[in-house]
Amino acid sequence: MPRFVPSVRWTLWGVGLVALGAAQAVLHANNGQTVQAPRFEVDPLWPKPLPNHWLLGSVIGVGVDSRDHVFIIHRGDSTLNQRTEAGMKANPPIAECCQSAPPVLEFDPAGNLVRAWGGPGEGYTWPSSNHGISIDANDNVWIGGNGARDSHILKFSHDGKFLQQFGAPNQAANSLDSTHFGRVAKISFDDKAGEAYVADGYGNKRVAVINMANGKVKRFWGAYGNAPDDTRLPPYDPAAPLAQQFRNPVHCAEPTTDGLVYVCDRPNDRIQVFRKNGQFVKEVRVAPLTRGDGSVWDIAFSRDAAQKYLYLADGKNERVYVMDRDKLEILTWFGDGGRQPGQFFAVHSIASDSKGNVYTTETYEGKRVQKFRYLGVGAVKPGAQGVLWPGGK
Repeated sequence: MPRFVPSVRWTLWGVGLVALGAAQAVLHANNGQTVQAPRFEVDPLWPKPLPNHWLLGSVIGVGVDSRDHVFIIHRGDSTLNQRTEAGMKANPPIAECCQSAPPVLEFDPAGNLVRAWGGPGEGYTWPSSNHGISIDANDNVWIGGNGARDSHILKFSHDGKFLQQFGAPNQAANSLDSTHFGRVAKISFDDKAGEAYVADGYGNKRVAVINMANGKVKRFWGAYGNAPDDTRLPPYDPAAPLAQQFRNPVHCAEPTTDGLVYVCDRPNDRIQVFRKNGQFVKEVRVAPLTRGDGSVWDIAFSRDAAQKYLYLADGKNERVYVMDRDKLEILTWFGDGGRQPGQFFAVHSIASDSKGNVYTTETYEGKRVQKFRYLGVGAVKPGAQGVLWPGGK
């Protein structure tokens, strides 16, 4: 793979020793000042209660189809507390409640459960640890996996019929491999080009671009457009020189309508931007003092033609940033750590629908999906807005 020379490197540091998540938006936080940005409020009644005593485990992906139906994927029994959450399925049962819902759930815009499916089946290998769910322009459903030997991608029809498996399971990670993957975090699409962008991921350290029809790898790259290198890096240190490779996991790779790709280099606390051929353009660090799981978890874009705004899920600092996509500038953020509506515990995945609404999922003990209703662009508080409760209360 050719090495691309960086044209611009933007590194925006937080201000002083403010709280870990403050990042560069603090620069705007003068008393009484506002910024123009999308406004939201949480819908505390979305989705509606699940049937069959179903519970969600760690919810590890969200996607939206052409009808604004919301798909989520979760890890079910493997992430439920078997003593306190799965009494219905104990042997013998110890209570009337509860049990895991199927891995994939589809909700309509009103929050009604439409369909649930997924898990092992004939002709394919279900991931040992499913990760990410994405819907292409034909409303097909794509799923990755970050289990130790999840080196493949699954493609299903809208209603859960198996269509294709790309790559084979049980392959060792290798970021130079052109036939298999390495614990895929998420798949995103350039439908007009017939290409899927694979955040590859938890084992590999690359973005891989594949043919959507046959799954063949067309090109791939590492941080700054370098050839990917699987050499193990030391733990992230905010004061150290910038790593010239991605750290695991590479958590998203989102193409835009103007020919760019925004990549979540999660533990390095940075978004890197590339052209679709892998040429590095620029980067921004977000909450760069964040260690451990990192601050850059998932990206969605506003649905206007220019995709003016970028929404960034930060599962370590428990917030969603609203950014100017072109400037990579944080305008505001919302959320806080907690379990009430509008708060987050490990906000993991994010997606937007055609009406501008935003959906988030939570992993670890969060175990839920939330909807944030779009209220239009208007004056909002820069920096932390806190919990976006309905009515602004």
